[in-house]
Amino acid sequence: MAMAGLYRRLLPSPPAIDFASSEGKQLFLEAIQGGTMEGFYRLISYFQTQSEPAYCGLASLSMVLNALAIDPGRKWKGPWRWFDESMLDCCEPLEKVKEKGISFGKLVCLAHCAGAKVEAFRTNQSSIDDFRKYLIRCSSSDNCHVISSYHRGIFKQTGTGHFSPIGGYHAGRDMALILDVARFKYPPHWVPLSLLWEAMDSVDVATGQQRGFMLISRPHREPGLLYTLSCKHESWVGIARYLMEDVPNLVKSKDFKDIENVLSFVFKSLPSNFGEFIKWVAEVRRREDGDNSLSQEEKGRLAVKEEVLKQVQETGLFKHVVAFLSSVNSCCRNMPSLGHKDDLPDVAASVCCQGAEILAGKFGSSVRFCCRETCVKCLNTDGDNPTTVVSATVVDGSSQQGVDVLVPSSQMGDCGCGPSDCIGMYPAGNDILTVLLLALPTETWSGMKDEKLSKEIHDLVSTENLPTLLQEEVTTLSWTAFILLFSI
Repeated sequence: MAMAGLYRRLLPSPPAIDFASSEGKQLFLEAIQGGTMEGFYRLISYFQTQSEPAYCGLASLSMVLNALAIDPGRKWKGPWRWFDESMLDCCEPLEKVKEKGISFGKLVCLAHCAGAKVEAFRTNQSSIDDFRKYLIRCSSSDNCHVISSYHRGIFKQTGTGHFSPIGGYHAGRDMALILDVARFKYPPHWVPLSLLWEAMDSVDVATGQQRGFMLISRPHREPGLLYTLSCKHESWVGIARYLMEDVPNLVKSKDFKDIENVLSFVFKSLPSNFGEFIKWVAEVRRREDGDNSLSQEEKGRLAVKEEVLKQVQETGLFKHVVAFLSSVNSCCRNMPSLGHKDDLPDVAASVCCQGAEILAGKFGSSVRFCCRETCVKCLNTDGDNPTTVVSATVVDGSSQQGVDVLVPSSQMGDCGCGPSDCIGMYPAGNDILTVLLLALPTETWSGMKDEKLSKEIHDLVSTENLPTLLQEEVTTLSWTAFILLFSI
């Protein structure tokens, strides 16, 4: 006879106090009166149970992102944009998270990648007094939330490393309310702050680093989100190291005569799978009854993406990248395949399949879609400028659906009726390579032998004078790449 499996665990009390118990309710009322439960209401409105045993980090983050009302900028299911665990895969493949969980550093990376402002502290970088100060600050407002990474054993609970948001603080008893996302296991519970600090002040054996806590809040301004990093394949580790570590050493070791010479050396040394590292993000929606109209909201988000793309192409650096790529023989074995017109159908099919996964709630899963009848066209809506739309019928073996991808349009040409006529109508290789160079630390070029050339490049890649939208786009990419590399 098959075993029925586990149904919940008995919460060890003490040291924890069940939130729903008489004592837990009294602590709650007193904390409300003390003004340190302000963040609770937002969090409880979006409280969710992790959908997989190892998804505690993803569930905690999606819960906090939704509580902060951060727009993911892409569809979840149907017409809705909403953060879900299945959408948090830019810093670690979901299959790997499902198997092994996620590290503290990678969760910080995910929060940055999702557009949040993050302050992260490992216990060896902070103190219990600082933690208490931060917790009081966030618990006294609804625009900042704390996610804690701790070891369950300190609370006499089963399991090891775990993530959960902190729902509030009781100053008189010096206790924190853990909103445990593993609700199938333990209910929300109060714990002494000293024990929570002890539980955080432990080493994650998978990384050899201390656990800790992170403060997550809304950014002052949301990034354009035209570009993101794709880390579904382990190859990103080598690419990140090349960009952040190898390139600075390479530019120090060579004598370059001009900027094109530098670009040639850097780009021809790129790993062959570089095309998988930086992805562009398009608005994806399901086609219903042949309706080609765009909502005002869709137009607005697309306009922001188009403005970011326009700003990329107005930089002095972009002109050098275009000139360099135009001079490169397309048969050059050392150049990665980026931005050539023959890539558009493949790009369109890939993005349509990704959009179908999102709409079906299967993003990042083992289920794979394939595209049929991919078509690139242009729409004139309500007298606006033409909008590039990639349409496809997407199938997964058992069902099919229509998907539209609204593509940011560059200023490089007029839109035609087929793929071969739409060159420049999407963020191509020259745009991506430009953004890549802008996102690299400025120190990358400081060791060049030719000081005049070094200054010229520094002026081209400096973000200080960039328009605000592009500056924030570049900053988001740069921070994410840095965190990715140093959170391994």
